[in-house]
Amino acid sequence: MTGTGKLMRSELETRLDRLQRRLQADGLAGMMMTQNVDLYYFTGSMQTGFLFVPASGEPRFYVRRSVARAREESAVQVEELGSPRTFGERLAQAYPWLGAEGGEKADRPAIAAEFDVLPVQQLQRLQRMLPQADWRDGSAIVRELRMIKSPYELGRIREAARIVDEALEDALGRLKPGMTELELIAGVEHYVRLRGHIGIMRMRGYNQEVITGMVGAGAAAAAPTYFDGPAGGLGLTPASPQSASRRPIQRDEPILLDIGCCIDGYIIDQTRTAVIGTLPDDMQQAYDESERIIRSIEEDLRPGAVCEQLYQKSLRMADEAGLAAHYMGYADDQVKFLGHGIGLEVDELPVLAKGFAYPLEPGMVIAIEPKFTFPGRGVVGIENSYAVTDDGFEKLTISREGLIRL
Repeated sequence: MTGTGKLMRSELETRLDRLQRRLQADGLAGMMMTQNVDLYYFTGSMQTGFLFVPASGEPRFYVRRSVARAREESAVQVEELGSPRTFGERLAQAYPWLGAEGGEKADRPAIAAEFDVLPVQQLQRLQRMLPQADWRDGSAIVRELRMIKSPYELGRIREAARIVDEALEDALGRLKPGMTELELIAGVEHYVRLRGHIGIMRMRGYNQEVITGMVGAGAAAAAPTYFDGPAGGLGLTPASPQSASRRPIQRDEPILLDIGCCIDGYIIDQTRTAVIGTLPDDMQQAYDESERIIRSIEEDLRPGAVCEQLYQKSLRMADEAGLAAHYMGYADDQVKFLGHGIGLEVDELPVLAKGFAYPLEPGMVIAIEPKFTFPGRGVVGIENSYAVTDDGFEKLTISREGLIRL
């Protein structure tokens, strides 16, 4: 999208208003943002620079590159960044209260920044530019504001779900014994790319990356890896130790199709399990349990439900089924969550995990993924993405459910 349309401009103004209200409530004088996704979320442009949002007054987007494009796209006033050495002085000219000399820390203007994604070197530069500021961690502010999706954002995720459903059916129509995992995911990527997938799936977590999908079969899908998920996949090389490998897909083994799509920056995340032939009895039981867990969680998926309680419920169900050792990974590689927020990034808030006491609210979008890992044999499970509504939920994932037998 070149230029900010009326709908998007209204959307961005609402986001900035919510941010300023939160800054005021938290006793902060302003917030400085530098991360691409946050810049896009609040300005409508992903050009390189600094977005400064005061608790009251007009924000400014100081852009290094490309200023011309930022002026076309941004709903926020754009200025050239110029020399970083004089940036602090320019900020103080625009916001005189930033330049006021304060003795005690309590008297200095409190400025938030995204400490979760801000490199230490960059933070130190900002501190040198504005030495009079009291720098605070504003990560939770941004992430909590972005938890609640607008109708515009939900529309983008629905479109991504529609495209990924078509891609899944196309892949299933081509799937046959002997096809490699790489051939299968390449077909999915080709299909979604031609229909608007931007080609990447963004993650906020440090050193975390995700490809368009985690497609894996049999032992390769169950290979442990660094990726913070219940199934990472063998990958092509230790330089990219996740998702598809060159291993041929065989009969009577589980094929995990964890695929996504990103439209206008917004992500859908879903998983289906297929088999060419028949699953072994224990893996069939585990797959059936994954569907039983997701159905049970759906019964509680409404405003007011507490994230960690939903996770704990799923743990009890897996344990009662005698499958606790295989739930969400295996042994030391088990992950400690059931679901995660999605939106502009794969790993948004809220998280269905211990220690996350957020009550669900309308507008939250969550991918819920009960899965079971069998070392050396494969992974089975299901994943749907849901939007929390005023009286329950909307299932955004539209792909057919059930074990897909080919």
